[in-house]
Amino acid sequence: METTLIILKPDAVQRGLMGRIISRFEDKGLQVVGGKFMKISQELASEHYKDHVERPFYASLVNFMTSSPVLVLALRGNGAIAVCRSMMGATFGSQAASGTIRGDFGVSNSFNLIHGSDSPESAGRELKLFFTEGEVLQWDRASEGWIYDLSSGTAE
Repeated sequence: METTLIILKPDAVQRGLMGRIISRFEDKGLQVVGGKFMKISQELASEHYKDHVERPFYASLVNFMTSSPVLVLALRGNGAIAVCRSMMGATFGSQAASGTIRGDFGVSNSFNLIHGSDSPESAGRELKLFFTEGEVLQWDRASEGWIYDLSSGTAE
């Protein structure tokens, strides 16, 4: 099982899309193992997006991410990172396929509703930025055996 960071960005929060987006992840079978509604500080946004510091959009991205509350989630599932990225769709809403979160809810190339970790390494780093020890929980769902074939002892 893999755990990934998802951030519902200020535009998703302001447009009232949080519940609809969380439902998509849960409907897919992903497990919410952590969540925070928060206002990201300039310092946290700068650290989170430090790999983009040389890019021309960096300052506007940090300003956008600190402009309004966000919902930060830790989602767990078999291949959660790839599953979430596929569900999110292409970075730009105008290019995202219908049926994806960005394709169904977004059209802007600047406001793209959602962030998701792009690798196990970034997920580990990002989860530590937003969650402290004990805030990402390990808990058993009664439905787990109906989401994954567990007959071999591992989730398939």
